[in-house]
Amino acid sequence: MTDKSASLKLGDKTVDLSVKAGTIGPDVIDIAALYKHTGTFTYDPGFTSTASCESKITYIDGDEGTLLHRGYPIEQLAEKGDFLEVCYLLLYGELPTAAQKKDFDYRVTHHTMVHEQMSKFFSGYRRDAHPM
Repeated sequence: MTDKSASLKLGDKTVDLSVKAGTIGPDVIDIAALYKHTGTFTYDPGFTSTASCESKITYIDGDEGTLLHRGYPIEQLAEKGDFLEVCYLLLYGELPTAAQKKDFDYRVTHHTMVHEQMSKFFSGYRRDAHPM
């Protein structure tokens, strides 16, 4: 968090807006209270200059083609990691050590039973049904 702020003047109204530092990427101006103070909305077609949320897990920069999960490029995770290793990363915020991975893999694979009612629920769907 920074002590920076930005001011927006609209007619005779001036609104002070806080500026938040991004972990990666540019700082952002918090406009959450803009409508409350000015009665106006922002217009940003395609969200080209808008951060839609704050995330400790994912960073996306579409212009640069960047997608990071917990600071790691998604391509690197896909090429060098496996599914459960990435699950561990997303859950705990860091890649597992060899011992942590072995324990996590064991816990997940030994607790994968599906409740019978869920099995019946899934059997009601065609195998080629649309996911949405």
